[in-house]
Amino acid sequence: MNLTPEEKKIGKQNFQEAVGSTRREFLKGLGIAGGAVATMGLGAKYFGYGPKLDDRLRVGIIGTGDEGNVLIGALNPDYIDLVAIADIRPYSRHRAFHGDWYSPGAHAARPGLLKVYEKQFSNEDEARKHIKIYENDYHELLDDKDVEAVIIATPLFMHHPMAVAAMRKGKHVLSEKLMGHDIALCKEMARVCDASKDSKGNPIVMAVGHQRHYSILYDNAVEQIRQGLIGEIHHIRAQWHRDNSPKKDSWKPPLPGEAELAKELDSWKKALAKAGPKEVAEWEAKIGQKQAQINDLTEELAQKWGYEAKTINGYNRPALEELIRWRLWNRTAAGLMAELGSHQLDASSIFISAMEKERGKHTHPLAVTALGGRSIFPNDRECEDHVYCMFEFPGKGYFKGDSHEVADPTKKVYVTYSSINGNGYGGYGEVVFGTEGTLILEQEQEAMLFKGSSTTTQIEVKEKGGKAAMDTYETGGGAALAKVAGGGGPVSRGYKEEIEHWAWCIRNPAPEHKPHCTPTVALGDAVIALTANQAIAKQTRIEFKPEWFDPARSETSDGSVPREAAQVT
Repeated sequence: MNLTPEEKKIGKQNFQEAVGSTRREFLKGLGIAGGAVATMGLGAKYFGYGPKLDDRLRVGIIGTGDEGNVLIGALNPDYIDLVAIADIRPYSRHRAFHGDWYSPGAHAARPGLLKVYEKQFSNEDEARKHIKIYENDYHELLDDKDVEAVIIATPLFMHHPMAVAAMRKGKHVLSEKLMGHDIALCKEMARVCDASKDSKGNPIVMAVGHQRHYSILYDNAVEQIRQGLIGEIHHIRAQWHRDNSPKKDSWKPPLPGEAELAKELDSWKKALAKAGPKEVAEWEAKIGQKQAQINDLTEELAQKWGYEAKTINGYNRPALEELIRWRLWNRTAAGLMAELGSHQLDASSIFISAMEKERGKHTHPLAVTALGGRSIFPNDRECEDHVYCMFEFPGKGYFKGDSHEVADPTKKVYVTYSSINGNGYGGYGEVVFGTEGTLILEQEQEAMLFKGSSTTTQIEVKEKGGKAAMDTYETGGGAALAKVAGGGGPVSRGYKEEIEHWAWCIRNPAPEHKPHCTPTVALGDAVIALTANQAIAKQTRIEFKPEWFDPARSETSDGSVPREAAQVT
């Protein structure tokens, strides 16, 4: 991160040229070197699943807030027939239909289902004739026989009860990350999944939303590591730095009764009165969204649905705040490691695995040392605003084969991770240090490759003895392909491909057809994040145990005890 424009240009060109042999053949088949390739169905071609479903999967979405609306924006109507949504918040339901108009970036990520299904519905009234709206109990959606599968995008503490209830009803599940609020709950979800079948007698397919498993940019980075282009990995530096300060706290959006909402609504109405013909529609959409936010859920209804009012650190917190600002509280969330760090440790695990294990496998860490605290935000929350972690991973040659017997204890890979608020310098991404080169992935949009430690050397790539080597030119490349996956705009972050593949696996049941992030894989990510939180709380070093990562074993790092599948309700 923080490279000069010229260094970035060199690194991106290097990355585009350094593509492994299997991906090179794929690129040639698509004709990407000439720049002429259709964008539709690229994820299916790249990851090897069908280009559409003749019998679309009938899906209900539980939770249509910020992340739920991102997932709505990623739905492909060729795979998904959205038949129901469930959300207790009027504001979230409004955005589900109309999208988020607060900024161009927000609208690009959350365009709303009327845009996604514009060939099917021309307005909300038409959409509501096909899409059932459940405003109270999500169990009503689960009882809907027309719903075959559910996407869960609710606060973290609700993932387990909703996923378990859905699987007990024979519904397939795609749940947002983290998988569960503690490790025992994650293991229970995996056990219930293994014990459940759908209405046709097929095994339940459960996926968890660690989207980097479906990022073509990241997949090509993995391929380059597998090809040996950067040698053996010995260090990864990952970070997620945000300019998220007390004055502009994205985790503390305004509550319905707060004066700033009414003040902003008034200013927007004045802007509409002065708007030109081309601006009217957008200002009307913004005003409609702001009005829905003002008329959102009441304190009484928040309490009715299980959110709690209490005093924490001398701060009086209403139930409505726990609902809307759920990321701030331990009962409903798990802080920066769950929300941000889990993605990047997931990627780091995959990178390390790429040196010697089959694609898609995770290398689990050996130990974590961590610190954290709340140094810039007031005492009105429980989550840290800074976390700093060092993970010790087994590198190539650490273990004897596939056993847990140590062959060479010096063969470790150290992963340092920091997530901070209040200063966004450096942004977010990963720097992978190898013995032969350096791989940099920045904000899920750019990948750069450098030979050795140089950031100014233009490399060329060819194959030597069946392996890629950085010394002669080869056309095509992962970054170009990922750019196409995004339709020529921003690189795809993997949401669309994740949902498509999940739906395809459900429609094509077979033992080999599994999501890239299964419950077992997601359990590993949860163990890493939640154990790091324990190390932060104790400000100490914790050694991981293999049984923590096994859904069949009952041992956990946090002392939680999973129940057998038959006991989980």
